[in-house]
Parts: sequence; structure tokens; C-alpha cells
Amino acid sequence: MDKTQALALYDQDQRIDVEYPDARREVIHDHPVSAGAEAKPSVVRLVDTAGHGRGSVIYTRLNESTVEHTIQEQVAYFAGLEQDFEWKVFEHDRPPDLKERLAAHGLEIGEPEAIMVLDLAGAPPVLFEPPAHTLRRITDMEGVDQVMAVEDVVWGERDEMVETILQRSLANQPDCISIYVAYVDEKPASTGWVYFPPHSQFASLWGGSTLSESRGRGLYTAVLAVRAREARQRGVNYLTVDASSMSRPILEKFGFERITTAYACEWKAHARQTGKGND
Repeated sequence: MDKTQALALYDQDQRIDVEYPDARREVIHDHPVSAGAEAKPSVVRLVDTAGHGRGSVIYTRLNESTVEHTIQEQVAYFAGLEQDFEWKVFEHDRPPDLKERLAAHGLEIGEPEAIMVLDLAGAPPVLFEPPAHTLRRITDMEGVDQVMAVEDVVWGERDEMVETILQRSLANQPDCISIYVAYVDEKPASTGWVYFPPHSQFASLWGGSTLSESRGRGLYTAVLAVRAREARQRGVNYLTVDASSMSRPILEKFGFERITTAYACEWKAHARQTGKGND
């Protein structure tokens, strides 16, 4: 895989053109520098329309003369909606001090995440072998409870936002998400889900959690593989993961390659309104 080409495709497909059924895509264009020139997007944001209460700034193309005004504009926009938002900053975004500027405006900078991509045309055969474990696709709220039971133990707390997103995605956009659970002795032991944005060449993997007592049995691989098989059956070309330092070496064993690093920069509307959070 040519990483330069993969990054360019990722930017276009997953940041500039991406659409989600539960969000309204809004694009702010540059003013053309000359007559007849094409206006290029300078900001692409996603506004929540499903009640999740969280939007995002997913793409920016800024410079020293536009960055401060754009940050102020986006903060004011989401504050007016009383909606939290995430500004995803990638290491190749400009200006190079973008995340430091966001921090100065009160956004909380998250840990670095490796953006990993797998070209399914060259994926290892192990991902397409019949499963050696009991796997089920989750299609109802009872199944979401099983997912959260695993997530709660692995992460030590209930992530209510994840629970709400899974529930509403199943209820409102079931064709765009597939949630899987792997079982040991008929008990939920490992989970993961995959999103299929409309008209996208990429499917994105999320979750990937396994109970500590069930690790070393190939459950993570089984949940990864079932999602890879479905993606290929749907005609998707690439899988992508926002990987932590823990999951990156595991994914590299299956052919995933890092194309860039990203930082989730969070702005909390409620915290700002109540005087909490960064100033």
C-alpha cells in the first residue's frame, strides 16, 4: 500500500466527503482566488441530528491568517447549538500548532491515536477463515446490554455515550452498523462493531474489547475477522481503525499500516455553560 496515496484517499473519503445518517454534513468553502477557480473546502463539520448531543469538526484546511477566526467561529457555532463537539486534528493538518491553538481556546486534547488502514485486497487469509468461536451479530437492545457488560468490565465504567450511540444506530440506521459479540461458554467475552458510511470505500472498526480472563484464545482475532469478512462482502476496499498504543501492534500483525496520527480535541458545551472545564 502506498501510504501517501492512502492518506490522500483517506482525507477525501473519510474527512471531506464522508456522510453519516445521524448527522448533517456542513461544508465551508474558501473564496476562489481568481475568476473561474474552484472553491475548496476549508472546514467540514458534522452536526448531530439524532440526539447524541455531539458534533464534530472532521476536516480543516487552514493557515496562519485563517486559523484563529475559524476556531472562534466553530466554538461559537456549536455553543449556539448547545452541542459538544470533537475537533479531530491530524499530524499533517496545518498550521502545525493547530492542537495547541485549540487547547488555548478551551478544548481538551486527547491521547494520540494511530490511524491504521488495511487494504482488504491484500489482507491475510486468516481473516477470511471460518470462525473458531461462537459469534453473533447484535440486532436488539438486549444484545447491546451484552456489549456494555463487556465494555464496563474492560474499561471499569459505563460509557453512556457509547451505549446511546449503539442503541440509536441500531434503531435508526441498522444498515450502517454491525455489532458483534464473541462468547465463551455462552457468556459474552469479546465485542466490536463496524460502521459503513454510505458511499464510502472505508469501513471503520470500533470497540475491540475482550475480558481479561478470556484473552489469549483468539477472540479479538475472531471479532476482527468477522467484520473484515462482512466488509469484503459489502464491496468495501479498506478497513480503518483509530488505534491506541495497545491495539496498534496487534493490528500490525494483520497487515494494518499507520498512515498518520490524530488527536481528538474535545469541547464541552455544558461544561462551558456551567463554568467548568478549561478556561
